[in-house]
Amino acid sequence: MTDPRQQPWLPELCRLPRLAAMLGLAELVVVVVALAPDGSRHWSVSDFLSASGFALWLSLAVTVCLCAARTALSRLPEAAGTALAVAMTVLIAAVCAGIVHGLYGVLDAGGFARHIGFWRFTLGSATMTALIVALALRYFYVSDRWAAQVVANARAQADALQARIRPHFLFNSMNLIASLVRRDPVVAERAVLDLSDLFRAALGAGEGDSTLQAECELAERYLSIESLRLGERLQVQWQRDEPLPWSLPMPPLVLQPLVENAVLHGISRLPGGGTIVIALSCVDGQLRIRVHNPAPDPQGRALPLTQGAGHAQRSIAHRLAWRFGPAARMTGAWSDGYYACDITVPVP
Repeated sequence: MTDPRQQPWLPELCRLPRLAAMLGLAELVVVVVALAPDGSRHWSVSDFLSASGFALWLSLAVTVCLCAARTALSRLPEAAGTALAVAMTVLIAAVCAGIVHGLYGVLDAGGFARHIGFWRFTLGSATMTALIVALALRYFYVSDRWAAQVVANARAQADALQARIRPHFLFNSMNLIASLVRRDPVVAERAVLDLSDLFRAALGAGEGDSTLQAECELAERYLSIESLRLGERLQVQWQRDEPLPWSLPMPPLVLQPLVENAVLHGISRLPGGGTIVIALSCVDGQLRIRVHNPAPDPQGRALPLTQGAGHAQRSIAHRLAWRFGPAARMTGAWSDGYYACDITVPVP
């Protein structure tokens, strides 16, 4: 993983949305100046078009230069790098404004700058450009830091979820294996191998993005061990509506915690057990995952179902929203003796 401290701190302006924002700010300034009710002059259509062309050209030149110098400026301390970026903006704007004003004078052409002196036009354009660029850089800087904080929070929640699941499941599994060693050593050996595969997959999933196939395999390993503990009380039914996007990148530990909740808060609390139904389908460009299991009435228990399962579901919903955006949805509800958790994410 790349050290965040080695990443350039100066906002990235080469991306198309950022470039469009800079050009939009430049055009907005022209509109504001043209509509300013100072009564000093009246703007014609040709004046507005000339000013717009100058502003867009100036914005493009400044944006490209700052983009090219981003890595070099980011090697400096933030205060010194910001001051140098603004100084570069002033220099570029002054040169561009001087060229435009000089061309108007040489060609003896009319235009929005024909009644403005050289130094006033040059220094005024440079000052206004520097102020706008400084505000834009500050906004993009705060936006980038906020986005980085969201990513860090998502990773921290994933790590906390893994830290909560692994010891809990490990202790239960080791107790199960200890009880099987003398009674059925062959089954105990298989459980050890399943446990090893499960934790190897879980540790690997924590290193980066997982996939739909890896998430299903992780859930299958978990259920194979829990079936040894619960026996006939635990039945599992997989419903895979092919074709499915098995290679779809997903956040790690999305499906297994939901299956674990179905076992711990549903099947294991019912004397007769029940069947966990895991359904996967892809409809209209959306992957739909449902975990459906019998569960006791949450109103009739000392520990509400949402309290026991809420931490995992909140973490999963948060990470899905970060990975897939607002198109990702996750819902969970108890009804008529069953608890159902549904996940919907877009498929590119």
